[in-house]
Amino acid sequence: MKPNFVAYYRVSTARQGRSGLGLEAQQFAVRQYLNAGAGVLLSEFTEIESGKKVDRAQLDAALAACRVRGATLVIAKLDRLARNVSFIASLMNSGVEFVAVDMPQANRFTVHIMAAMAEHEREMISQRTKVALAEAKRRGAQLGGNRGKLHLIAGRGGEASARARRAVATQRAADLGPIIAKIELEGAESLRAVASALNQMNVPAPRGGAWGAGQVARVKKQGV
Repeated sequence: MKPNFVAYYRVSTARQGRSGLGLEAQQFAVRQYLNAGAGVLLSEFTEIESGKKVDRAQLDAALAACRVRGATLVIAKLDRLARNVSFIASLMNSGVEFVAVDMPQANRFTVHIMAAMAEHEREMISQRTKVALAEAKRRGAQLGGNRGKLHLIAGRGGEASARARRAVATQRAADLGPIIAKIELEGAESLRAVASALNQMNVPAPRGGAWGAGQVARVKKQGV
């Protein structure tokens, strides 16, 4: 017998829910995946909600259906769920297995890393903005009112932003340290091997794209 699946879709606004914008693409991806022989679709649940909210009635209903029928939760895109650590933890504690069509090889460890990275990036973007504004204000810049010295304000804000970016890079290197150490303990003997393992885990590289040996070396140096 083929395994059973329950599909969960999410659209961000009521307008998208009514128009089908985004929803049809998710449905197509899930059905194409299942029609290729993955299994049988038992039911579908659609959430019209903000991606930042943890409390989702339709997701709860989908998880309940999975538990009752011994089914696996299937989603079209992993980023529909991997938005914050607390939400992922709730999913993990539900006892329901899940699969993402765009990344079927993802496991629980991978998803936790992605959620942590996404949350960390959001927090750092907000923090960089606050630090730049606070530093400009500390140096006497008139924020929002005086347009006569924009070049000075921009320069000071740029310096503060650069310091904030360096701090972010240092913190990220510290966060990645245990992951890289684990990869090396599992047998990766070169920087290139570590980079390959990070790419397979879908861990975002510092500047996007794929990891390379040079990026791994820089992260390890920052984490010293």
